[in-house]
Amino acid sequence: MISLAELQRRIDSGELSADAAIAQSVEATVAHDKTIGAFVCRPETVHAASAGPLRGIAVGIKDIIDTADFPTEMGSTIYKGWQPREDAPVVMMLKQAGASIAGKTTTTAFASVDPTATLNPRNHGHTPGGSSSGSAAAVAAGMIPLALGTQTGGSVIRPASFCGVAAIKPSYRLLPTIGVKCYSWTLDTVGLFAAGVDDVARGLAAMTGRPELLLPSGIPTPRIGIVTQDFADAPEAAGAEALRIATNAAERAGASVRTLALPEIIAEAWRVHPVIQEFEAHQALAWEYRENYDAMAPNLRGRLDESKGGTPTEYDAAMDVAGRARHALAKIFDDVDVILTLSAPGAAPKGLGSTGDARYNRLWTLMGTPCVNIPAYIADGGLPVGVQVIARYGDDAKALAAACFVEEALAR
Repeated sequence: MISLAELQRRIDSGELSADAAIAQSVEATVAHDKTIGAFVCRPETVHAASAGPLRGIAVGIKDIIDTADFPTEMGSTIYKGWQPREDAPVVMMLKQAGASIAGKTTTTAFASVDPTATLNPRNHGHTPGGSSSGSAAAVAAGMIPLALGTQTGGSVIRPASFCGVAAIKPSYRLLPTIGVKCYSWTLDTVGLFAAGVDDVARGLAAMTGRPELLLPSGIPTPRIGIVTQDFADAPEAAGAEALRIATNAAERAGASVRTLALPEIIAEAWRVHPVIQEFEAHQALAWEYRENYDAMAPNLRGRLDESKGGTPTEYDAAMDVAGRARHALAKIFDDVDVILTLSAPGAAPKGLGSTGDARYNRLWTLMGTPCVNIPAYIADGGLPVGVQVIARYGDDAKALAAACFVEEALAR
């Protein structure tokens, strides 16, 4: 993989020009994308910016995010050839930081559940995950050092786990979702993929103009609470092994580690996530569902068919549960710095018929907390399995620092 931090170091020292760094990414993309299929479109030429912390950094943009220079087709024939007139704010944030847009990456239709044709770079017979399949795969295959994705259920953390890359789903609304096709305005969150935690932190800090998100020179030793999410059913053996390995590594490195039992209101929030997601999806996708029903991707259309009886009363009750759960979760962080939990049930499922299961992600999306994936274990078939570090809402810097602590502990 291409390390963003290493590219920055070489560019800043004069060892590598920004143009040469971009050319490196373009060359790698040309070499690998014909096999992996991570991009839906790419420019004929990519130029480096002359200034900015991300100059020389080629970035992939998930194809539900508006771009003025490329079509935004959202993985759907309904938007074939659709060309926005402006960049989404997150794209402009990248450009203003000096990044170069390397193209649009594949997405499941409207970031839902119908798989793309993208292959997992670690094992071509297995899914890369969804819905940010192209972004995760492009970074994992060493094509680009940074990519944008989105998460409504588990669409940043899960593909990062399956493809073996670092990723952050930041605190809700740290990155704006204007110009991003909406599925659920309560849940949709823009996130980043990169080779390692330092790379993710540098990308997010540069985009947002928040230097406090950069990793400190001395990583503090965190107090870690282990959460198994029993309410989401048992993990597969590979998922359990990844969490065991990460827990033991953190403890050996000196972290305070203890198992946490979450209160019932948090389990209830996990159960109501789909109520909120699908109620809002019926409004966000009302035009597509009503006026273009036959052109909708079949799995998404089926999901909307099944959930069309949702009522405002049920939605309001679910939102009340979510609010109470957020208060309960905030109290848990009085006793621990971060939570360490599963990123996915196990390794990437075989075949391209499914993007995997978001059951270990959706609670944290609803809670709005920052989540960072770290590769922790290699299962049979060379398939990575990650764990995620979660901090209190707004404590993205703490989540990144603790994730770096775990990442370094795993590397020892």
